[in-house]
Amino acid sequence: MNRRNFVGMLPGLAVLFSSQKLLLEREENLPISANEYNWVTFYDREGREWGKDWDACLSEFAKTKIPAFEPSISDATHLQELIPFLEKYRIQLPSIYVGSLMHEDDLAQKSIAQILEIAKQAKPVGTKIIVTNPNPISWGSGQLKNDNQLICQSSHLDKLGKSLRTMGIKLAYHTHDVELQAGAREFHHVLQNTSPENLGFCMDVHWIYRGSGNSQVAVFDTLKMYGNRIVSFHLRQSQNGIWTDTFQPEGDIDYVRFAQEVKKMGINAHLVIEQCLEEKTAQNNNVVEAHKINYSAIKKLFNS
Repeated sequence: MNRRNFVGMLPGLAVLFSSQKLLLEREENLPISANEYNWVTFYDREGREWGKDWDACLSEFAKTKIPAFEPSISDATHLQELIPFLEKYRIQLPSIYVGSLMHEDDLAQKSIAQILEIAKQAKPVGTKIIVTNPNPISWGSGQLKNDNQLICQSSHLDKLGKSLRTMGIKLAYHTHDVELQAGAREFHHVLQNTSPENLGFCMDVHWIYRGSGNSQVAVFDTLKMYGNRIVSFHLRQSQNGIWTDTFQPEGDIDYVRFAQEVKKMGINAHLVIEQCLEEKTAQNNNVVEAHKINYSAIKKLFNS
């Protein structure tokens, strides 16, 4: 190889090494978690209040043998209240979910400050990923963000992700269904206009499915398009469009194929159980038994 050819290869090698670095940053195997929202829906169905007594709630969580928990954290004080009980029951905290408002500059500045404060509390207890789903303008209104608001949102997500990266924490972008409206312009704008180093992707598989009109095509296309950004999965199954009380590989989403594709692509993402109840869900198991089934099924499916 002559010098000219070698010099010509340098930009490509730089991209390759950068990609490998990103993959190495995601290589650490994190324990399977259960998301807090599952527990909220089960407790609501049973007429109980999740979070009213953290000692009792996390004692019940520990019975599932799921090693980790992904709570939805409102502020640093909330996390401080939770940590002693997580430590008591030896429940790990590899990821947390924090809501944010990013489409207006003043709101974004407040959200960034709040999330960085939470991160300072989360880092010492082993948190590696902070998941955020920037709030819509108004939940349930159908009102979509305009172009300027989308540009503002992506800019601030990138800025926050860069700050968290210096702390050794990865920011992961999460969606529900509203981001997939209008040609999924909000979803794509965020991932096309942020740096992969600063913002990963938490793929909530069923919200991609439901938000795209109950489409498995959309699920697998999203995996194909953004697999290199994925740092975590939120995993939920449904039958005939309705969430089931336990996770099964067979259902509306072909999770057997999904797990095969994930393995083929070399995606080593954090697995988070998010099997929830909705209004029409038939509940056949209590919260502990359901989560034991979920943990076993997901562990077997992804060979974790």
